[in-house]
Amino acid sequence: MPGLLKSNTEVACTPQKPAPNPLNPEGIKPCCACPETKAARDECFMKHDSDTASKACMELVQKHIACMRGYGFNV
Repeated sequence: MPGLLKSNTEVACTPQKPAPNPLNPEGIKPCCACPETKAARDECFMKHDSDTASKACMELVQKHIACMRGYGFNV
């Protein structure tokens, strides 16, 4: 009907681009960030059995977490 307001579902939405992260201006995804620390961490977990891996690889895990946080990821 002419003259009636459109419902919320009929109003066109313009997607807004998220503000760039100053710590990650290239927009690197978490899966692609910090490949060196990720590889070292993963290799450590592959070398150790599940009973000892957490303790043996803790330093590498902490380095990877620090790297990820450096890109602004909440881990």
